[in-house]
Amino acid sequence: MLTRLVYASRATDVIDDAFLKSILESSRAHNPELGITGVLCVSQRGNVFLQALEGARAAVNALYCSIVRDPRHRDITLLDYAEIEQRLFASWRMGSIDVGSVNLSTILRYSEKAVLDPDTMSGRAALALLEELTTSGAIVSHD
Repeated sequence: MLTRLVYASRATDVIDDAFLKSILESSRAHNPELGITGVLCVSQRGNVFLQALEGARAAVNALYCSIVRDPRHRDITLLDYAEIEQRLFASWRMGSIDVGSVNLSTILRYSEKAVLDPDTMSGRAALALLEELTTSGAIVSHD
């Protein structure tokens, strides 16, 4: 049974290139063996993560539980969880989007303000934003 989970969190430290690289390298190393695909959207303004994870229910649940326990994350919010028939992000062990390079009107289409603040978005809006960003070419790296 395939599932998709979308969550948001804030980093406990400043999100810099080394920090982001560490997270992406770990994801890309472990996700294939777990059958996990997805995309990570990062906003240094507010230290925000918005992530979609796709895969088998048990694998997605276990990964989310480890993220909840990860001391690098705080204010973790589950935005959406659904059984799915197919993956939206099947091509990526973990794609990466830097919101700093995105046209703010794209974010404003799904949010109350032109800043990435998942606390003001529904789960459906967060997923729609991730999908638009990946299809519009905003993805920085897709591995």
